[in-house]
Amino acid sequence: MTSSDPIIRKVFGGPCDFRLGIADLYQLPPSQIPEIAFAGRSNVGKSSLINALMGRKIAHVSHTPGRTQQLNFFEVGEHFWLVDMPGYGYAKVSKKLKNNWNQVLRDYLKGRPNLRVVFLLIDSRHGLKDNDIEMMDMLDQAAVSYRIILTKSDEPKKSDLDSTKAQVEEKLIKHPAAFPESFPVSSWKKQGIEDLQRMILGLV
Repeated sequence: MTSSDPIIRKVFGGPCDFRLGIADLYQLPPSQIPEIAFAGRSNVGKSSLINALMGRKIAHVSHTPGRTQQLNFFEVGEHFWLVDMPGYGYAKVSKKLKNNWNQVLRDYLKGRPNLRVVFLLIDSRHGLKDNDIEMMDMLDQAAVSYRIILTKSDEPKKSDLDSTKAQVEEKLIKHPAAFPESFPVSSWKKQGIEDLQRMILGLV
């Protein structure tokens, strides 16, 4: 579905190029360009959402959890950089690798003043898990603004989705860096995608 908004069409239908993937922050060049980051548990639908936002396949969709193992940077024209963060919560990675990812994430979050927001993706079928709370705590400690996106929102019944949304927002009250509302989206049915695009434009 193509947006009727010419600004959305220009930004999200324009150039979007992979620039670099990093596993250590020393590889990251300084930048004043606004950055919008996406985080979430493995297989939460992060790549599918990024592709839906951009209207094309830029992020690899994998059925193998834990595939994204670095910070991947995409340059969206001259407007902003989109950052695909490593999926977390995948049990089969080594403890050493998990600790390394966590350190890279902490360093990135604390050392990137041009980072406008982290969209934290939560599977609307399952709600918040312990490792989501850990990520929220990390974002709070880094004082990075974040917003909860409820993915796959076309799959639960409306009553179940409403219940999950209410439970998530009850938790958000205790997290100072979090936006108080959560936003249901469906990458498959393109529900909520244009609203999310407008939200991004308002941040950059």
